[in-house]
Amino acid sequence: MMIFDSHAHYDDAQFDTDREALLASLPLKGVKKIVNIGCDLPSSQRSITLAKQYDNIYAAVGFHPENLSDVSEEALEEIRLLSRHPKVCAIGEIGLDYYYDEFAPEVQRHWFQKQLQLAWEEQKPIIVHSREAAQDTFDLIAQSKVRHGVIHCFSSSAQMAKEYVKMGFYIGIGGVITYKNAKKLVEVVQEIPLERILIETDCPYMAPVPNRGKRNDSSNLVYVVEKIAQIKGVSPEEVAAKTFQNAENMYFGKF
Repeated sequence: MMIFDSHAHYDDAQFDTDREALLASLPLKGVKKIVNIGCDLPSSQRSITLAKQYDNIYAAVGFHPENLSDVSEEALEEIRLLSRHPKVCAIGEIGLDYYYDEFAPEVQRHWFQKQLQLAWEEQKPIIVHSREAAQDTFDLIAQSKVRHGVIHCFSSSAQMAKEYVKMGFYIGIGGVITYKNAKKLVEVVQEIPLERILIETDCPYMAPVPNRGKRNDSSNLVYVVEKIAQIKGVSPEEVAAKTFQNAENMYFGKF
């Protein structure tokens, strides 16, 4: 079984004690490709550093809606330059998060729109974070020219998932799908085609059952694969193979 972890944060401090050993072990566990995601300028730079060090790791660069303290036009130009590195395959994670009130919604929307435009200009897919802001996120993407990317850690309705799929987007499914209270996400997986699903850890966060509450890593994606296979009525091998190809298509296919 070959696995593509479409969304990870291995630059996080939780991996400082064993990062090298862990990353070296993952290909032996079937994890063949990983995209490490930037949340601001420093983490975007760290993601590229990891991508340079490991053949199977790629990077995404951008400003997360909770990490806008240092965002500016100049900082976005630095993101633009970073995005041109040969191992950078996406702009992200970008989007809206209304759960916290550190940054006003209008500020978040401004920088989200700026990064959508940057992604279009640089011909890169987007990795979208949306929390408590489903309609605004959808509307801003629909108003943009970008039609390639993934809605990461999807938490909205099956109907909205289907609308994203119609626009050309993928839906990111992670450890939450294994939780007992994930009925809405189970419906999403039921309603959208396997051809539009990516699997992701968001590690070190969101570990699936049976490791919920522990530090997450890409080896836990076998549990996500098994759950999706159960929902779809297909084999885990088919889910792993299809989601691997989906991630290849999204990150490295024609924009």
